[in-house]
Amino acid sequence: MKVLRIFAGMVCCVALLAGCKTAPKEGVALSGLKRADFQAELQGKKTDLYTLRNEAGMEVCVTNFGARVVSIMVPDKEGKLKDVCVGQPSIQAYSTIESDFGATIGRYANRIAGGKITLDGTEYQLPQNNFGHCLHGGCTLDPKKFGFQGDYMGWQYKVMDVEEVTDNSITMSFVSPDGEAGFPGTVKGKVQYTLTPCGKLAMKWTATTDKKTVINTCSHLYFNLNGNGTPITNHLLCLNADNYTPVDATFMTTGEIAPVAGTPFDFTSPKPIGQDINADNEQLRFGKGYDHNWVLNKPCCKGDGKCDKESGEACCEEGEEKGEGHHCEHEGKGGITLAATLVSPLTGIRMDVFTNEPGIQVYTGNFLDGTVKGKDGKPIEHRTAVCLETQKFPDTPNKSDLCGWPDATLAPGQEYESIVIYQFSTEGACCKEGHENCDKEQKDCCEEKK
Repeated sequence: MKVLRIFAGMVCCVALLAGCKTAPKEGVALSGLKRADFQAELQGKKTDLYTLRNEAGMEVCVTNFGARVVSIMVPDKEGKLKDVCVGQPSIQAYSTIESDFGATIGRYANRIAGGKITLDGTEYQLPQNNFGHCLHGGCTLDPKKFGFQGDYMGWQYKVMDVEEVTDNSITMSFVSPDGEAGFPGTVKGKVQYTLTPCGKLAMKWTATTDKKTVINTCSHLYFNLNGNGTPITNHLLCLNADNYTPVDATFMTTGEIAPVAGTPFDFTSPKPIGQDINADNEQLRFGKGYDHNWVLNKPCCKGDGKCDKESGEACCEEGEEKGEGHHCEHEGKGGITLAATLVSPLTGIRMDVFTNEPGIQVYTGNFLDGTVKGKDGKPIEHRTAVCLETQKFPDTPNKSDLCGWPDATLAPGQEYESIVIYQFSTEGACCKEGHENCDKEQKDCCEEKK
């Protein structure tokens, strides 16, 4: 990949320290969110707004309704705080308007073809809430229209139980009962968000089940690094992905893993999101823009190799011998690797995305149309937000036998784990040598810039 060296200079604390000393008023976040607007009782449980802060002055606000991230305050290149998270201003808005803003998505993020899965010979019918497919676990505030019982469907509408809160972290738990939205197995899960000193918003989902099921979680954060509601088409995007999964006219993956080279889907070098978004391309017409899954480059897993599913050795390039620890990581059980880099030339705010997942869905806000208002009371317009969702591929439960596709099943005795890290920094800044909070993982973080 030609890459990410163009953006070399992953940065940390010093840029975050500037302009961040103002303390918020009691009950009011730096983003202007009021805690009282998030305190309610839903599903027999209390909702609230929780504020995480780090030593560098960053602030992240979270509600336990759908484990949603509501705001992310980050200093820009001038040290002024910007809210880079697009969302809504109250629990009333989140609980009455069907949306994914900032939410934890489950039981299965993205689409499942025909809303059907088969496990050990038993077929399960799921909600068909998107072109005949099951999208985001059948998410809806009105299950009855799909023939299901209950008050809601989809984890983005579930009130989580808050287990632990510190100044910079929150842990929530939940139970998804057997048969919820048609999915088999009782799933017990946890969501943990941590804000680190050097600007990392780390998210981890873990889960177990008492019956074989499928699971795929993600954070459906909508980002705008301009911080002012203007189009995100000026954002520079770089993806650590040489391949993507094409879709049909119903947004469903075809089963193909296709190279991005020579197509508008090539983000292997940084380019503006808007550069090719309106190109004459069938896939862009199908997606109404970018709404596709990219296959992340993993060790021995670039989607173009031979596949031996019987031995479990998928996607190694032909002729390459496997050494110890050299294996296909598409199952999401491998190490955490860089997935994407996003930069706003306007604010200088940069976001690097790391994950243990095999894919990243990029959605450029193509269906935002101004009907929903944001935290500032202004309509959220077309392409004023972008989602970078790390996850399994769409329709993995029906395509896991194909070469290069991951496995999304979870069986009793196993533990599901999904991790994504959003690292915020400012282009051109750098940690000072010897700073105790300097991120040692980044080689150039502690080198003074000449």
